[in-house]
Amino acid sequence: MATITIKEIAKLAGVSTATVSRVLNNSGGYSDETKQRVLEILDKFNYQMNVVAKSLRTSLTNTIGIIVPDITNEYYALIALAIEKYCAPRGYSIYIYNTDEDPEKEKLLIRDLESRGVDGLIYISGKMSVPQEALKKRLPIVCVNRREEMSQEITVIESDNYQGGFIATEELLNKGCKSIIIIRDERDIVPMNERYRGYCDALKKRGLSLNLELIQPIPFNVSKADECVQNLIRNQIHFDGIFACSDMLAFGAMQALREHGKRIPEDIKVVGFDNITFGKYSFPELTTIHQDKVGLGEKASEILLNIIEKKERPKQSIMVLPVELVKRKST
Repeated sequence: MATITIKEIAKLAGVSTATVSRVLNNSGGYSDETKQRVLEILDKFNYQMNVVAKSLRTSLTNTIGIIVPDITNEYYALIALAIEKYCAPRGYSIYIYNTDEDPEKEKLLIRDLESRGVDGLIYISGKMSVPQEALKKRLPIVCVNRREEMSQEITVIESDNYQGGFIATEELLNKGCKSIIIIRDERDIVPMNERYRGYCDALKKRGLSLNLELIQPIPFNVSKADECVQNLIRNQIHFDGIFACSDMLAFGAMQALREHGKRIPEDIKVVGFDNITFGKYSFPELTTIHQDKVGLGEKASEILLNIIEKKERPKQSIMVLPVELVKRKST
């Protein structure tokens, strides 16, 4: 419970109670000097907002649910961390739920989040749609790299996966590659489909036809990527470049190349996708496509909080963030 009231804080700071409330909710409309003065008083008297009372007054709990398919994957973890860092200073607590790519578990998690009275959800995934269980709750929802096809009311923030696939393939072509394998997640999900489309168009632009032997859809697993490339080598399928649609798949592919005595980049050049930390420390260092993971998390958070607090939805249902090529030693 607060040991000092907002009215008393306002009197000490020489501002209105409305200004104190705006500072507490980080909603702007005051100078940095005023904010600092109010915060110093809050700190001096160890003021804590009564969240329960506020939730009864506003029908909001100041909590947000984040649903991720695999929290052990650095890509997802960094987006979730960016969401937490954006929302926490604005007075929101975060529930992070890991689905393990299990649709039934996801349904149970949605029910649990509903019971906790969260104000909104952020989905981080590559699936095509949000489960009906979530849509029925009429909660504000924002998706990250999860293309929603059922409702224009759901905003999607995504990387430019098509452009990423295009420039990854173009990098290999520019370095002299003629036979480029694409290793992708076998599931029918938008990010992978768009990266594949970029790959196809980059080849087409150079007048190269698709070789079905070089298109390798596999389960999303490092060992499967290793196994995939080993099988291609054993079957004497010629290739001089690999575009792996994630860095994790690239690591598996590079392991297979090393086991068979293939030099990277002298014999085979490799490009990944995501720009996770380990890419800088792989051998050789991995050329990759950088996704703005912090930007994805922050933009999703900004939009969700605007929906919750101001009832404002962006005009466009899909927002695309740019990607960039990070050149390293694997090409």
